[in-house]
Amino acid sequence: MVSLSLVRTFPSPFSFYCSPLPTTRRLSAPRSRALMEYSSSSSSVSPQRRLPVLLFDVMDTVVKDPFYHHIPAFFQMSMKELLEAKHPTAWVEFEKGEIDEIELAKKFFKDKRSFDLEGLKECMVQNFSYVDGIEPILNGLKQNNYEIHAFTNYPIWYMLIEEKLKLSKYLSWTFCSCTSSKRKPSLDSYNDVLNQLSIEPSNCVFVDDRVGNIEAAKNVGMIGLHFKNAELLKNDLFSLGIEVNIS
Repeated sequence: MVSLSLVRTFPSPFSFYCSPLPTTRRLSAPRSRALMEYSSSSSSVSPQRRLPVLLFDVMDTVVKDPFYHHIPAFFQMSMKELLEAKHPTAWVEFEKGEIDEIELAKKFFKDKRSFDLEGLKECMVQNFSYVDGIEPILNGLKQNNYEIHAFTNYPIWYMLIEEKLKLSKYLSWTFCSCTSSKRKPSLDSYNDVLNQLSIEPSNCVFVDDRVGNIEAAKNVGMIGLHFKNAELLKNDLFSLGIEVNIS
């Protein structure tokens, strides 16, 4: 196994630096507030920008998604029963910010049965945790001054993840579907990222556990890395010449 604490001795496919960061464009009020509160401590404009910029999906790439294991048990259902009973679009609407959590509670189930919304949120928070081995990778990238952004399909409850795990130590919550109203793998969501970052797609590395999202990223010219586990991700990053120093 190659030690990633070593300084690489081969050329990177990316030039390390480019021109100064562009002036930040004016954001909508919800996104602006979210970024002000949850952006990484390294998100202030620096004189030079290190490339590539890294984009990370969150659920099951950085944070374990409780939906598949813990949420059915919360409802005392099997996964099959839950999938059959839940409303087909309510969660997607919530992810896109089209409905709030009160409306979600009203239509979560097709038969509009009531349930303990606060209990559901508590169950999710209890079971949010980092994917095994991913936190040292994020820390190593941060220590090497890479620019890292979340690029995730998730509702306003991303704030619950932040409150528990403090992802903003490592990345900025820049691209969340609840503030952009766009979801992966829609090409609009990827183009929105490129426009806001003012960057060439070949200078973006996108990490996601879903193949469809990776293929969409490649279709706009980004470098896509299919996340399977942290060890393979380290190797993939190293093959791109991206320094990940893990102590």
